[in-house]
Amino acid sequence: MMAALQREPVRLGTRALPGELIAPGDALGLVMFVHGSGSSRDSPRNQFVAGVLNDHHLATLLFDLLTESEADNVDRVFDIDLLATRVAEALVWVGQRADLAGLPVGLFGASTGAAAALSAAARLPGLVACVVSRGGRPDLAWRQLPKVNAPTLLIVGSKDRGVLDLNRSALALLNCKKRLEVVPGATHLFEEPGALDAAAQLAGDWFEQHLARRVDRP
Repeated sequence: MMAALQREPVRLGTRALPGELIAPGDALGLVMFVHGSGSSRDSPRNQFVAGVLNDHHLATLLFDLLTESEADNVDRVFDIDLLATRVAEALVWVGQRADLAGLPVGLFGASTGAAAALSAAARLPGLVACVVSRGGRPDLAWRQLPKVNAPTLLIVGSKDRGVLDLNRSALALLNCKKRLEVVPGATHLFEEPGALDAAAQLAGDWFEQHLARRVDRP
């Protein structure tokens, strides 16, 4: 049986961005969410995926990458360097927490957030153990992709054809352990029945495989 979940509101980085840390007592690792444009830590999709990951004995950290005023500025929303910097600040924050410092960290990016996650993984290879991209826009981080050495899973819906083509091209540029998973019948937001759950289970298996610490759980 999984240990009880502990929930904690947090503030991250120089902008004190709001977030929520959810941690089972037997966490194998921590997954940081890097959401895309138009989304937030309160997104039902993010909350659903976080719940699936918690069931995989993974702690989750959901936080807003932008302030309210920044989120209304389209230039900020698509500023991948800025978003990657915010992710990097959050990674440093995790490392400064005594209760989290021993946990390997993975990044879960969606849409534009996937580009920021991959960019952050390229910048800070020692801090990112693995990456999962759901419906990601890796084309926004082309130059960073060959520098990513963290195992990376790309998840795309079969009906999200333009993004699927971009992810196939991204797969060829990645030099790390990598895999592309296509969810049948799913569109960009994985709104079809069972589609988001399928993507979340794929992510959970990838994170569990690559974040599990080399210790035996009781």
